[in-house]
Amino acid sequence: MRYLPKSPTDREEMLAEIGVSSIDELFSTIPAEYRLTRDLAIPRQHSESEIVDKFRAFAESNATGYASFLGAGVYRHYRPVIIDSLVQRGEFLTSYTPYQPEISQGTLQAMFEFQTMICELTGMEIANASMYDGSTGAAEAIMMAVRVTGRDGAVIARTVHPEYREVISTYAQHQEIPVTEVAYASNGRVDLAALDAAVTSDTACVLIQSPNFFGTIEDVAAIAEIAHKKGALLIVSIAEAVSLGIVKPPVEADIVSMEAQSYGVALGYGGPYCGVIACKEKFLRQMPGRLIGETKDMNGKRGFVLTMSTREQHIRREKATSNICTNQALVAMMTTIFLTVYGKQGMKELAEQNLAKAHYAQGALSKAAGVKVLFDGAPRFHEFVLELPKSAAETNTALLDDKIIGGLALQKWYPELGPNASLWCATELTTRKQIDAAATALAGKKA
Repeated sequence: MRYLPKSPTDREEMLAEIGVSSIDELFSTIPAEYRLTRDLAIPRQHSESEIVDKFRAFAESNATGYASFLGAGVYRHYRPVIIDSLVQRGEFLTSYTPYQPEISQGTLQAMFEFQTMICELTGMEIANASMYDGSTGAAEAIMMAVRVTGRDGAVIARTVHPEYREVISTYAQHQEIPVTEVAYASNGRVDLAALDAAVTSDTACVLIQSPNFFGTIEDVAAIAEIAHKKGALLIVSIAEAVSLGIVKPPVEADIVSMEAQSYGVALGYGGPYCGVIACKEKFLRQMPGRLIGETKDMNGKRGFVLTMSTREQHIRREKATSNICTNQALVAMMTTIFLTVYGKQGMKELAEQNLAKAHYAQGALSKAAGVKVLFDGAPRFHEFVLELPKSAAETNTALLDDKIIGGLALQKWYPELGPNASLWCATELTTRKQIDAAATALAGKKA
């Protein structure tokens, strides 16, 4: 228990045992200025209904009526209500690890279907279920490539999500994996000449993101050719999974690392989200995370089991491929339900809506005087970079007066773009009315 109540007599006995006369004497070594006073000015206790009312008021003041144009790796998409209705069933919500397949068939089958859908979407042959999120998945994919190739270097495009690159840097530092970053060209795609020069005989893998952080779709086939001719593997990271409804899957890749948050997972302050690794079958034994296999029981009936378990807490821990010791099964369940509800045609239509909304938004917002579209010249999905007349931070502050949350300021991660560059996003939930309002507001705040 976190808190064990003690009576005054119990406390006196404990203090006497350790040789002090009071609680204050016990903490006397702590300087007085760092100690809490007895008067903490704690407000009165509130009932449950009062607390709920307060949180509703906070939500209304923070979000109601605001139009958001933020994306950058976390995306607002419609979540069918059936998702929460199903994942909150006790047999899914309270279950943890399905070590006993004879009583876990429902969970195991759901995870198997998840893997199957991910393979269909990415063009890969196998997929796990699952990783923590897109960033750790990308880092794990690099370590996987190092094990497969026996090499120790990674070449990463600067168009990969900057926070993914930060996570990768932490992993690589302690795994002693040298990382080389490659710049982007004027069209927002990775610089192919620089990439070719960076890949050597010591390179285990090339990591790109497509659509990349600027929203631009990379030339995966050309990048794969560069990597493969020098014996390196190609890892394609996908931060916006909805793009696979219309964008050609990266079949040329050896490993795909994806963030599946867009498939029915609610926005949150960093998660929990749903990372995925999919790859060619020949790399199966080096793939981290869980894998669910289909089998038959002693009566010949179809069944599902955990298979190829190479996680650190399993019996053969010395051969573990990852120190990730759990998975995101409940969150993966959300994506399974989402993909089942939408289906193949629905995913295509959803992606087309996102593409159309972004195209309209880019055209409308760029009409304001002094606004320029950066990286215009390569195909993109639903994000785009604008150079504004004033700094992105100053513009966003002004837009809040009109209940508009503007794009993400890029200077922190891309100082060469300057303070005026910002990344904007439009999804199917962004209405034409909101886009027109943002364009009007942006035009009015250009001075």
